[in-house]
Amino acid sequence: MAENVKVSTGVKEKKLKKIITTESYVALVVIIGFFGLMAWKMGLAFMFKTMMNTGHDIVLNTIWFLMAVIVIAGAITSLLSEFGVAAILNKIFYPLMKPLFNLPGVVSVGAVTTYLSDNPSIVPLAQDKGFLKYLKRYQVPALVNLGTVFGMGLIVTTFMLTQSTSDMPLGMAVLVGNICAIIGGVVSVRLMLRCSKKVYGPDANAIDEDTEGYDILKFREVREGSASERALQALLDGGKTGVQTAMTIIPGVVVICTFIMMLAKTAPVGGYTGAAYEGIGFFPWAGEKLSFILKPLFGFTDPSGVAFPVTSLASVGASLGIVQDMIASGTAVAKDIAVFTAMGICNAGFITVHVGMMEAIGERDLVKQAIATQFLGGIVAGIAANLMYSLISLI
Repeated sequence: MAENVKVSTGVKEKKLKKIITTESYVALVVIIGFFGLMAWKMGLAFMFKTMMNTGHDIVLNTIWFLMAVIVIAGAITSLLSEFGVAAILNKIFYPLMKPLFNLPGVVSVGAVTTYLSDNPSIVPLAQDKGFLKYLKRYQVPALVNLGTVFGMGLIVTTFMLTQSTSDMPLGMAVLVGNICAIIGGVVSVRLMLRCSKKVYGPDANAIDEDTEGYDILKFREVREGSASERALQALLDGGKTGVQTAMTIIPGVVVICTFIMMLAKTAPVGGYTGAAYEGIGFFPWAGEKLSFILKPLFGFTDPSGVAFPVTSLASVGASLGIVQDMIASGTAVAKDIAVFTAMGICNAGFITVHVGMMEAIGERDLVKQAIATQFLGGIVAGIAANLMYSLISLI
């Protein structure tokens, strides 16, 4: 019997495998190796205790924050769609978004909301008919990358600016970082569009006009009632969609973020205690080993600078925590801040939320492509910031 078999159950086709295959043994080795390494470093009891405490803290302090962000973003998105503001935004920003990202101008709403908050706040836009009607089918998955490009932008920018001193002003460095984050974003989004176009083709619309029964680009569906009643209902419906979206991303964020943080964080002074966010320091260790490649690309003043972009892959908030110490110790200067800002904004902890966001918009099959293209975008952002700030310094 073949290893892979497809059978029809009358409802849908199921993919079957033999009960034990080669991948069963490979999975067993990988799982034992992964958890065995962490248990060897941390101790079995502390490993499980940290795992549970980290997951619990993520639910309390990350998930509920993201839910609030998504609910509000969903409400605003629905309101803009109800009263036709989306059409106006599409006309205004089309000349900017089309040449840069090959996306309609209406997605500028997602860029603004994610810059002011976090990556998942773009998800309601990818679920609202009033916005989707301006998109081709292949453009929808790329919205996750677009949201990540701008996600956490205001927080990173504000934090970096507060590190300025009279001896080391950082205004120009932060500006360069923001510009280069967009440059990396253009690469990320356009690469993702190439991947999704191969799956959906270039012509299919995100919403089928024949299904709707009217010209979706000339007319919009509105709710019953007066303007105030429609506004209230739009806000409530959008908020409800936000709650459903937040519930969808919870498994991905909690599971992936927990393991990523345990790989990124190190042991506290005095040894492991089982508290949240302790870890084995794999990412910083890997960054140090690869510093001979990363330092020329990103121009880090000190090899320890690789800890920032590596940590920002999982949590840009966590990566910001190391900046003050680096500045105080002289291992980070203005050029490093430019690179940190670019990569921090462009990465925005995408590894921890990308899976959940793609799941929420029904694009699970393109998760690998979304992660790979966003990773490349972050690298481009860092290299661009290094080169741009170096050129400016020479002027």
